[in-house]
Amino acid sequence: MADRLDALFTHFAVTARMFNAGPLCGINDIDEPEVGHLHVVRAGRVEVRHGGALAVEVVEPTLLFYPRPLPHRFVTDPVHGATLYCARLRFEGGASNPVTEALPPLIALPLASLEGIDAVLSLLFDEALHERCGRRVMLDRLFEVLLVQVLRNLMERGEMQAGMFAGLAHPKLRLSLVAMHEQPAEDWTLDGLAQRAGMSRSAFAGAFREVIGETPGAYLQRWRIGLAQRALREGKALKRVADDVGYGSEAALSRAFKAQTGRSPREWRASMREG
Repeated sequence: MADRLDALFTHFAVTARMFNAGPLCGINDIDEPEVGHLHVVRAGRVEVRHGGALAVEVVEPTLLFYPRPLPHRFVTDPVHGATLYCARLRFEGGASNPVTEALPPLIALPLASLEGIDAVLSLLFDEALHERCGRRVMLDRLFEVLLVQVLRNLMERGEMQAGMFAGLAHPKLRLSLVAMHEQPAEDWTLDGLAQRAGMSRSAFAGAFREVIGETPGAYLQRWRIGLAQRALREGKALKRVADDVGYGSEAALSRAFKAQTGRSPREWRASMREG
């Protein structure tokens, strides 16, 4: 089976940085405009509020995953509090990262419902408890592993009803998606992608639009332009970028780039430098 997550994290890395391991009491606000968050509620009751409204009431050990920046408030017992392990998540590409784009604002999952995470959680809790050499590095990497396991669970359980992760959970569509992710420079046609999926041309086109919410051509263009933006941030020459992401010339890349983002590659790169 093709690895559905490998190309995503190869092209668009995520880094975690642990910032809390232990009790939180009373009211705690988390408002950080450039990062997502991963929280593990190990014990205690927590009200999770968004803008004053109750979003989730945690009454059992639960994982809370914010793929994108979203201010949230934890309300716990002012005396006994709750035990939380928290990390900031920085996704390469920010809001245009395909992983964050494809997920809802908040995912709340009871720990008991997640398969294969017991060993990682046990190691995370143990590392957090002791001041050993390399503790910070271990905790950060363990949060990254935990994130991958969460995404794996979401796909294997079919939790996502639409979008990229729904496609990656589909037994046939995932084959075409992985092919596009791994070989963006390939001259993909609808027939070629349908063949990868083991479907007829019409069945593939219909299923792709229904499950993922856009045509294969639109998805491929968005994936390629995301890769082009990453390469431009790294300072690569426009001609090389065009070749690497499947456009035969700078002009072809510029047309697709402007159609996707509203700006030419040079205008976009200049805006990144100014920002």
